[in-house]
Amino acid sequence: MREYFELYKDILCSNNLSDYCTDVIIDNLYRAQVEIIEKNEHLNLTAIKDNEDFIAKHWADSLKIVKYVPQNAKVLDVGTGGGILALAIAISRKDVTVTALDSTEKKIAFVNELSEKLQIKNLMAISCRAEEYGHSESRESYDFVCARAVADLPVLCELCIPLVKKNGLFVSLKGKSGSEELERAKKAYETLGCKLIATDNSPLIGKSNGECTNSERFVFVFKKEKMTPKEYPRHYSKISKSPIN
Repeated sequence: MREYFELYKDILCSNNLSDYCTDVIIDNLYRAQVEIIEKNEHLNLTAIKDNEDFIAKHWADSLKIVKYVPQNAKVLDVGTGGGILALAIAISRKDVTVTALDSTEKKIAFVNELSEKLQIKNLMAISCRAEEYGHSESRESYDFVCARAVADLPVLCELCIPLVKKNGLFVSLKGKSGSEELERAKKAYETLGCKLIATDNSPLIGKSNGECTNSERFVFVFKKEKMTPKEYPRHYSKISKSPIN
């Protein structure tokens, strides 16, 4: 375990994430990683199996957004998949409550089982489509809504922003196509009630066979300034075929 601790610490500190290098946080991240990789044989949770890549491309990437999460926030991770982003936030921030949302029931069952096994008491997972959840009693009820590797940004805005309360935040994590997606999403996030307030395009620093590697990453932070029009989100077929642009 000490070997893994040093590897985690090295990669997290390289990404200016030293605040999350405590024994408790790293222990929980490591234990979650073991469970995710083991379960990956039966569920399609991640294509990344190498330890160094997993720490950098999953944990460090996810932890980059934690500094934007308000104190005591009610957090929603849309399209959680294997729960990596939700787990990173819940493990590193005990002051917040995190809901992981995904339409695949088997993946949601795994996230709930894992959070129970690791005793992560501030995380729960729900199986529901985001566009349906956006018209439920949970509409505009979250302080902080986030998504990672889910959909093109114009589509993602319509799935996520209706769930953000007024003055809350929507944060999207994107790869090298981020700047181009942001340009195409301008009408969508403005129509849905948001304003872009911050962009972080610092590279993600990892390791491969002992060599330092960099990957292009973007974090976009939007603030909700007005309520989302009631007609949004639309049915997913309409969102995907005709994004707001």
